[in-house]
Amino acid sequence: MSTPLSAEQIEFYWANGYVFVEDALSAKQLEALVADFDAWSEESSTHSAAYGDTLADRPRFDLAPEHSAADPRLRRVASPVEVSDAYRDVMRDNRALDAVAQLIGPNVEFNNSKINAKQPGASTEVKYHQDFMFQPHSNEDLIACLFFLDEVTLENGPLNVVPGTHRGELFDHWHDGVYTGAVSPEVQATHVPDAVPVFGPAGSACLMHTRLLHGSAPNTSDHPRTLFIAEYRAEDAKPLQVNHLPSVFEGEVVRGVRTNRVRCSSYEMEFPEVPTGASFFSQQAKADAAQ
Repeated sequence: MSTPLSAEQIEFYWANGYVFVEDALSAKQLEALVADFDAWSEESSTHSAAYGDTLADRPRFDLAPEHSAADPRLRRVASPVEVSDAYRDVMRDNRALDAVAQLIGPNVEFNNSKINAKQPGASTEVKYHQDFMFQPHSNEDLIACLFFLDEVTLENGPLNVVPGTHRGELFDHWHDGVYTGAVSPEVQATHVPDAVPVFGPAGSACLMHTRLLHGSAPNTSDHPRTLFIAEYRAEDAKPLQVNHLPSVFEGEVVRGVRTNRVRCSSYEMEFPEVPTGASFFSQQAKADAAQ
């Protein structure tokens, strides 16, 4: 196993809740991931609504509101590792995973995966939230690896993170009895001014703590922004709720060994709502309706 992170990068991660990894994918891996996504995007032009099957009996492929046959706008692929050898191979072996093992290893399991895509001019935004509020576990050693399949710039809807919020409180994602999958406008107003963008070349990745507050804006550029997101957990972090992106590969040990031990941390939250739509965008749409 390689050790991509320096001591300074490891210290940065624990202080800020994220770290950037260059060359997280090899050129061959990146090419294979892009090729499969392009094929799915082309296929989506023959559909007018979300389609495909997953273990959760929800559509695998989700389409943006602007989608049309002439201008396909595939915005989400749920659990691509189940339908692509390329994505499955990368999930099991990449430089970012080696970095994850440095941070929460040595024993690491796969948790879930997805692709989030924003085509040029797309209205899709991700409202500010904390991933952990979708997926309670016995402890909080979960890391999402966001692989850049395109160059990510300041204009094409980059990830925006609020450094240090992983060490603060867990913010409610339920509001007036509705699970919106987002923090309140008051929390956003307080913390978003401190957000910083994460951008870089295709093939790089951002590693993000499960409690880190983050979101992203619409793509206002002429270039797509596509992320493959693979999430990993410490092998002794046991799920307390059904996986919101279930996969036959959930719990596969991708680094180290299985110990059959459980480790617990102290926190409190209201259980998340299990999504019923094609993606969490339908949950976050409730935030607009509630305002």
